[in-house]
Amino acid sequence: MKQTIRFIVNPISGVGKKNYIPDLIENYLDHNKFDYDLAFTEYKLHAKTLAKQSSEEGIDIVCAVGGDGSVHEVGTALIGTKTKLAILPVGSGNGLARHLKISMNIRVAIECINNSKSIAMDTVLVNEKSFLGVGGYGFDAVVAKRFDTHRRRGLWGYIQLILREFFRFNPINASIDIDGKIKTLPVVLLTVANSSQFGNGFTISPKSDVTDGELELVVLRPFTIWSAPLIVYRFFTKRSDTSRFSEIIPFKTAKLKLSKKIAHYDGEPCDVKDEINVSVVPKSLNIIIGN
Repeated sequence: MKQTIRFIVNPISGVGKKNYIPDLIENYLDHNKFDYDLAFTEYKLHAKTLAKQSSEEGIDIVCAVGGDGSVHEVGTALIGTKTKLAILPVGSGNGLARHLKISMNIRVAIECINNSKSIAMDTVLVNEKSFLGVGGYGFDAVVAKRFDTHRRRGLWGYIQLILREFFRFNPINASIDIDGKIKTLPVVLLTVANSSQFGNGFTISPKSDVTDGELELVVLRPFTIWSAPLIVYRFFTKRSDTSRFSEIIPFKTAKLKLSKKIAHYDGEPCDVKDEINVSVVPKSLNIIIGN
């Protein structure tokens, strides 16, 4: 019996790619295994609504065609359901897809769906909000908020914003409570990592595993401008944990308090409450991974 799959396409992600993705799906999806249809998002959070409806209809697989924002919307709607998440990565960073070894080549990514190798992955619950891969409360949250309304998309858009905002950014004060052990310190980054990277190879937590039942809290303390190139190099070479300015703390539950109340979850900016309760939700999302 064939499985049903719905591709939820964000027409803004991957400038130009949206024009040929339907043809690639038609040509390379295994029609002996799947019946499929396409749904195009029309506004922010539409993908979440479509994914929830798809699960309620009994669709077997819902595929997010877009970037980390699209994956966040679709994936969080499928948490706790039997419907599997698939990803065709056409966004700016594609952090979770890269962590799961899903190819950036769309034809190869479709072949991953054909093979249907899947896992039950952990997700993250922050107060009443869920996310899948990486969330943060420092400099990355500021960049995510600016990027959300930035005219230029893609990697160069990110780089432009990072360079501009870096010289304006003041470290935030954070209080971290893990198992009753409290530390208060200034931070540049305070990142909750379920998966390993923000995207584009920028690896924040190289040992993170989405199936191990725990999360990592990545703390990057203030550093001098002269240290910045080496720190960035370590992030891109998966050695962020070797910097003297960084610390990675495994945990299952944590309480955070911040002097600046902004955050991003899977790259999506949002405001946060005075007290942030973070916990892992083990094996709560079924997801198709790379070969």
